[in-house]
Amino acid sequence: MAARDALQAQLEQGIAALGLNLPAAAVPRLLDYQALLERWNAAYNLTAVRDPAEMVTRHLLDSLTILPYVQGASLADLGTGPGLPGIVLAIAAPGREILLVDSNGKKVRFLREAIRALKLEGVRAEQSRVEDVAGRFDCITARAFASLADMLAWGGHLLAQDGIWLAMKGKRPDDELPGIPTGFALRSTHELAVPGLPAERHLLVLGRT
Repeated sequence: MAARDALQAQLEQGIAALGLNLPAAAVPRLLDYQALLERWNAAYNLTAVRDPAEMVTRHLLDSLTILPYVQGASLADLGTGPGLPGIVLAIAAPGREILLVDSNGKKVRFLREAIRALKLEGVRAEQSRVEDVAGRFDCITARAFASLADMLAWGGHLLAQDGIWLAMKGKRPDDELPGIPTGFALRSTHELAVPGLPAERHLLVLGRT
């Protein structure tokens, strides 16, 4: 239990550093998610991050940095992997319909177990290629799974007319900006500071023109 207490302290300090107010149950549920991911990871190799404290930093806090930019009643997380940032956002800001999309069967099996075990309402997982997904969403998140050109070419049809696309990147991808397809435009760029992570992180907010 001592290990979980240390992770909880780390997570709470990170949330405070980000200036976020989360629901009362969010911290224990985020830690339940981290524990589930750690357990499944041993068998299924869902993430290269093995260390629990590093999972808190690189997965939980990294995902939470974009929470202030999330909007709307529906969200699709494309190339979600083991649920990043989608499951973290579902726990931190419940109440919206969330679709988690990944083409990897092992990851989707984990997602479905996480949704069940964590009792995440309004969240579902779909094993699919992004271009085959149907629907329209107010907000789309994508964590560095492809270039901006590819992301929008494959998944642009999913973005509602007034929706926003949140592309999470490491270094600022200036070389990718000319590749943004017609019909979409960069609205803003934000440098993100992930507590405990010295690496560069950027969020690009895109929308329809």
